Amino acid sequence: MAETTRSELLTQRAKALAALRDGWQVIRQRGPSQFQFWFIALLIGIAAGFAALFFRKGIAALQAWVYGAEDVDFLHTFAQSLAWYWVLLIPAVGGLVVGLILHHFTPDGRVRSVADVIEGSALGDGRVEVKAGLASALASFLTLSTGGSTGREGPVVHLAAVISTWVSNRIQADGLTGRDLLGCAVAAAVSASFNAPIAGALFALEVVLRHFAVHAFAPIVIASVAGTVINRLAYGDVTEFDLVTPGALQFYVELPAFLLLGMICGLVAVLLMRSIFWADALGSYMQDRLALPRWLRPTAAGVLLGLLAIWFPHIIGVGYETTVLALTGSLVLGQVILFAMVKTAAVAITMGGRMGGGVFSPSLMIGALTGLAFGLIATSILPDVSGTHTLYAFAGMGAVAAAVLGAPISTTLIVFELTGDWQIGLAVMVAVSMSTALASRLVDRSFFLTQLSKRNIHCAAGPQAYLLTLIRAGGVMRVVGDPRCANARDCTALIDQGLFVRASASLEAAMPIFDREDIAYLPVVTQGDEGTEPEILGALYHVDSLKAYNRALAAAAAEEHS
Repeated sequence: MAETTRSELLTQRAKALAALRDGWQVIRQRGPSQFQFWFIALLIGIAAGFAALFFRKGIAALQAWVYGAEDVDFLHTFAQSLAWYWVLLIPAVGGLVVGLILHHFTPDGRVRSVADVIEGSALGDGRVEVKAGLASALASFLTLSTGGSTGREGPVVHLAAVISTWVSNRIQADGLTGRDLLGCAVAAAVSASFNAPIAGALFALEVVLRHFAVHAFAPIVIASVAGTVINRLAYGDVTEFDLVTPGALQFYVELPAFLLLGMICGLVAVLLMRSIFWADALGSYMQDRLALPRWLRPTAAGVLLGLLAIWFPHIIGVGYETTVLALTGSLVLGQVILFAMVKTAAVAITMGGRMGGGVFSPSLMIGALTGLAFGLIATSILPDVSGTHTLYAFAGMGAVAAAVLGAPISTTLIVFELTGDWQIGLAVMVAVSMSTALASRLVDRSFFLTQLSKRNIHCAAGPQAYLLTLIRAGGVMRVVGDPRCANARDCTALIDQGLFVRASASLEAAMPIFDREDIAYLPVVTQGDEGTEPEILGALYHVDSLKAYNRALAAAAAEEHS
């Protein structure tokens, strides 16, 4: 009897394993069904949530060990008691290690960030670089642990994208599925970072996928909730910032002040972004001028940060303690202005030195300081019609962050969920809308999209601006021998006039030639060695290019509205 039972159990186990193998093959060959996809989204949400949790706890543990601090939430207070040479040495050594990691494991020595996730969503079928992404996560981890003045959310978002990329590659996901899985991973990472499930889901839709398609909403919400659960298991159901004196908004009478605050925050956000780009350009210029190896660039940035931290330890790390001081009104006006200026410089040095990290937490800190400075001035001028100055810090925090991220909806919700205060939403919404409207006209929509624009990747204008880069001339041309293809003599005549395209060129290169020359086709040629005649492969017709572009636009529109 026992032997029979054991035999039946072995048989059932073999059947179960066979079913799992068959199911896996179906997923790989045909793509996941809706139920399977939601289950995968849940698993990705859990994995991304744990990645965010371990990243945060790892930074705290390494910071505590490196600086010898008992509570890293009050790191800058503790750093004031350290000998000056330790404050200088720690970020310098951290920058050296970061430089060596990026030099050996990335092709260009550049840290991958949220901008690369947006690029992967738009141009890479929802995939990002895995090896460079892992190296970037480690570099950002060390940067934040050794005094770098950036945030942890950007690296976590890219690390989550690496996880979704691995899954997409394993199941051979198409572009639509890959982008949806990428959105799931990002939503879970943001939710786990901030304990903000609503904002996490909307951030993935608004910033990364850049559309609000219904088909993507359910799995992204599932992943976002999973990420939040991971956070709450570790930290409990508590808000990131506890506002002691949130104050009350004097409705209608005080609204013009928040409109003005929003405009000021928009300018501050633009200053922060341009400072980073200026520092990056200056770093590249100095690196080329002095012929420095690229691994020394983060080291030089670490030395500069260490020198700055000797007098201003507030710049070390994420800046949680200073943000709390601003939100609770525990700083005087002179300190607020000085800390905001120094933090902006520190962020520019860190990112211009290519040390790693994100811009979200710094923008929260600078926004809170900007709002508090405005509030201290406004409430002193018109005390009878003003709420508390901490209310302005609260609104400023959201306004600067929203302008930097180019995400007014999700940033507003993140600020609400970070503080747990939903009663003063009107003030935040007014400030956020004004700052975003102003900043988006002075940069290319956001910090991330401006980063991509500087790499000649134009995602800000939507699919119509970048789809042409995805279509290769070799994939649309009529090949030699096709009766509809132009003959070799006519193609040679155009080549002699310099009118041709390489097979590897995109339609982005071909379409301006069609518009300028008013010709029906362009010869498509091989690259060819120097001094040799290029071989004619076929002809790229204007009408075929327009048809391919139209199909790509239709597919993008169908995805966005499905």
